[in-house]
Amino acid sequence: MRYLHTMVRVKDLEKTMAFFELLGLKETKRIDHEGGRFSLVFMAPEGQPECPVELTYNWDGDEGLPSDSRHFGHLAYEVEDIYALCQKLMDAGVVINRPPRDGHMAFVRSPDNVSIELLQKGDSLAPAEPWASMENTGHW
Repeated sequence: MRYLHTMVRVKDLEKTMAFFELLGLKETKRIDHEGGRFSLVFMAPEGQPECPVELTYNWDGDEGLPSDSRHFGHLAYEVEDIYALCQKLMDAGVVINRPPRDGHMAFVRSPDNVSIELLQKGDSLAPAEPWASMENTGHW
C-alpha cells in the first residue's frame, strides 16, 4: 500500500490555490476534464511531490460545499517556523482559528472551510506574543 494524496472539493479554485501557495505548496499537476466539467489540481510542498493535496473543482459549481460533510477532517503540515507562517497567513487575511500559543500547533481554514493543522518542526518554540495570549476564533 502507498499513500497517494488527500482530495478536497473546492468552490473557488484560484482563491484556494492562492491559500495553499501561502502555506508553501506549489502546483505539481493539473488535469482539466472537459467531458466531466471538472479540474483536478495537485499541490505539494517543495521537494515533496509524493505528498500532494488534490483540489477538485467542479466547473458548474458545487453548492453542497461546505455543508455536505464531504471534506476530510484536516490536512497537517510540519513547518519550519510556526510563528512566521502564522504571521504571513494573518497578514494575508487568513484567520488563525487556533493560534500557536504553545509554540507547537495552530489551525487555520482554507477558503472552502477545510481545516489545516500546522505543526512546528522539532521542539516547540518558546511562547511568544501575540500568540501566547491570542484567543481561539471559530472552530477548527
